[in-house]
Formats: sequence, C-alpha cells, structure tokens
Amino acid sequence: MRAPFQILVIPYRSMPTGLEFALLKTSDGDYWQFVAGGGEEGETPMQAAMREVTEEIGIAEVPLLSLDSMCMVPKCHFMAAVSWSPTLYVIPEYAFAVDIGDRSIRLSREHTEIRWIDYARACQSLKWDSNHTALWELCERLSP
Repeated sequence: MRAPFQILVIPYRSMPTGLEFALLKTSDGDYWQFVAGGGEEGETPMQAAMREVTEEIGIAEVPLLSLDSMCMVPKCHFMAAVSWSPTLYVIPEYAFAVDIGDRSIRLSREHTEIRWIDYARACQSLKWDSNHTALWELCERLSP
C-alpha cells in the first residue's frame, strides 16, 4: 500500500566545468523532473528514496544526502489517495540528493530521456516548484 508521503531525489555529478544535474523526462506527463515517487507502507522517506533511485535510474547502494527542503502536495495528485484518510488533504514531499559520480544511469520505463545540465538550464526546464527549491538548497550546500 502507498504511504502518504512523496520523495524527491536530485542526481548530480561534479564535472570540470561545474555541477551537473540529471533531469528526467516523464513518460506520462511530458515534463522534466528529478527522481520522484511515493513511499510504501512501512518505509521511511530515506528507504523510499533509496528504492526509487534504484528503480528509476538503476543506481543502488549509494549514500543519499538529506536536504531540508520540503513541501506539501495536494493528495488529489495521487491515485492512492482514495485509500488515505478523508481528513488528509496534503502529503509531505521529502528531498534528497545523490552524487552519481561516474556511474551510468539506466532509465526505467517511467522516463523517456535524461539530460545532464547545469543549474541555470535545470531551473528553466523543471516543472515543479519543489524541484526548484531543493535544487537551490543543494547548490548552496555544495558551493565553496
């Protein structure tokens, strides 16, 4: 059963020209985002984030950086909401980041394309405000 929370994970790597971020084009919505998904019953947000990274980009057993960025998402965006309490209106989205380094990404069927791009281009391409906020925080944390 789907737990009432969402996760977001920003894949990034450090290149000689600076930081790059992996944006994923969704197969069902034709927009760009980072790794995102829902928790399963009994999972912590960190466990859900690690599972989603493995499922969506084929990277396993890598340390995740917890970000402070968090948002609330209206439950109407989730099919599983019918199984949640009628008094629940929004669910939290927890943000993380993962340094991919030189690992290769293998996309799941949830995505059709990947782009490694810099901060400015990522900001122009992302759809969701929560992705923008988490990306800003990550860049602030990684700046010298």
